[in-house]
Amino acid sequence: MPIEDYSAAAQKIAAFLKTLTTTGGLRLKYRITAGEGAADPDKLEAREIYVELAGPDAGLLTQRGGELLRALEHVAAKIIRLENEEHDKVSFDANQFKAIRARELRMAAETAAERVRKTGQPFSFAPMSSRERRMLHLAFRGFTDLETSSTGEGNFRFVVAHPKGFDTSKLASLSAARPQSQSRPSSRPQSGGRGRR
Repeated sequence: MPIEDYSAAAQKIAAFLKTLTTTGGLRLKYRITAGEGAADPDKLEAREIYVELAGPDAGLLTQRGGELLRALEHVAAKIIRLENEEHDKVSFDANQFKAIRARELRMAAETAAERVRKTGQPFSFAPMSSRERRMLHLAFRGFTDLETSSTGEGNFRFVVAHPKGFDTSKLASLSAARPQSQSRPSSRPQSGGRGRR
């Protein structure tokens, strides 16, 4: 369901950001784009509202893999009353952090696609957020000979790239074989079910 009133939604997000910068003392500037202009040119995000953040404290938002940036997105989505499955309609970025991450995911998808084609075997990525998993699935749309699936649970859910028609019932063994102690999600493809560490 699309956001019906972009102007009202943008005003609510601007009020939230103003509170952060005045009461919260964060030194940030922001630009909010809503509607068609907010669309992701790479089509990896379904955003309808795009918030670009800059300033002396922008680096705080991108620490720990962009944890605070994702938290701001979540709060903004709640403020404009989006359902959980619609949260990716609001996207925040700071210092091109997410744009760079999207490029990394696209390159990782291309590398994994090449490996799957060469070996005929599935490759798994390290666990990542649901938004990044969705971006990875979208990055594979252009590969007609390959498919992706998500497996694992909670914070340990990850994407597996495999040849089209692959028996996905075998993917459960990849999840069972993956170490559960990975800290920082990565886009680096993993061979079979072996973890990177």
